[in-house]
Amino acid sequence: QVQPVESGGGSVQAGGSLRLSCSVPRSTYCSLMSWYRQAPGKARELVSFIHYFGGTNYADSVKGRFTISQDNTKNTLFLQMDSLKPEDTAMYYCNHNRCGTDYWGQGTQVTVSS
Repeated sequence: QVQPVESGGGSVQAGGSLRLSCSVPRSTYCSLMSWYRQAPGKARELVSFIHYFGGTNYADSVKGRFTISQDNTKNTLFLQMDSLKPEDTAMYYCNHNRCGTDYWGQGTQVTVSS
């Protein structure tokens, strides 16, 4: 099994928090693990990524509110989402770029109500 598997989505009120998890099999030194999201009628956008060795990056829209991390085995990816806004409502996808090959999860829905 190589495909990532997400969990942890749900519904929350504005200002609340959610933590997404993603099982990332077979991560290795050239892995880049990312969270993307896609809202209805909009293009899929990059939320954040973390390299196998820990370097991170965030979209401007989530800086200071979201935190990406991985466990010590590098096989589980997390996205801690705080101070959620209605505009964060989307399907969130985990992506594992393993040495140039992309593997996508099925997605987990996050809904933020005002």
